[in-house]
Amino acid sequence: MIGFLKKGLLFLGAFFVVGILINAFQTSDEKQPVLKAVDAKLIEEEMGDDYNVYALEVPEGLNFAGELVPLNIPDVRERMDRELLVNTYWQSNGLLLIKRANKYFPIIEPILKKNGVPEDLKYLAVIESGLMQARSPAGASGFWQIMKATGRENGLEVNDNVDERYHIEKATEVACKFLKSAKEKFGSWTLAAAAYNAGRTGINRRLDEQQVDSYYDLLLGEETGRYVFRIIALKEIMTNPDTYGFNYKEEDLYKPIPTRKIAVDTAIESMADFAKQHGINYKILKLHNPWLREKNLNNSSGKTYYIEIPEKGYY
Repeated sequence: MIGFLKKGLLFLGAFFVVGILINAFQTSDEKQPVLKAVDAKLIEEEMGDDYNVYALEVPEGLNFAGELVPLNIPDVRERMDRELLVNTYWQSNGLLLIKRANKYFPIIEPILKKNGVPEDLKYLAVIESGLMQARSPAGASGFWQIMKATGRENGLEVNDNVDERYHIEKATEVACKFLKSAKEKFGSWTLAAAAYNAGRTGINRRLDEQQVDSYYDLLLGEETGRYVFRIIALKEIMTNPDTYGFNYKEEDLYKPIPTRKIAVDTAIESMADFAKQHGINYKILKLHNPWLREKNLNNSSGKTYYIEIPEKGYY
């Protein structure tokens, strides 16, 4: 009898403990959503009405180099909307592009004008490299992402010691030459821009296969199919930053740095020594002359190079 009572009491005790634990868990679970709701309310109060994501209105009359985007075609409007959304809400990248453009567009724009290439083509460099001295997995390099063979074919020096694909002015000249040639072939700057991405042969083949004569009527792969729309989206956003929520002051923008050019027609054994002789350090020298790829300049041909040195007060 005593053993039976002990077992009964143990059972009742265990049942009581389990009940307390279950109640505790239930209470905890019930309170959790309330805490989350309070946190969400606090966040909303702190952020105000700014913490929202809005659909964008696709502006009518969008054009690329004066060529209208046919937004009356549903597929075209949707693709344009996609690129406006993606590039508007990638805010950090957009603001960096706006800041860099203030520094580098003044270098690119006069070269485009001199070559008779519409100013809108500067946005091609924006989507190619983000206005950085980038190198792609395929080996395309510089602001304009020029391949080694293309650079050499167009008069650029490209080797381990000197790579003029990283020379902004010279690379822009090469890009202009390609774009003008493509425009002559296809009859539109839109197709010329597409050819910059897919090649003249690739675009020509697609036009023939699909029996159309407009970029907007072509069925293309993902990259080239988005390419011109991305250019137009960035043109629209960077031209009208306030409309798309980008807020900054003039002093926030990166500034062009005045430089002087030093003519060099001999070898330079040490770029670090050369930099010191001109009152700067090796880092500053390479930042302003990214086409100098090594710690020395061979110059076995006796060619004249022009090395840029920032003016005093800008380093």
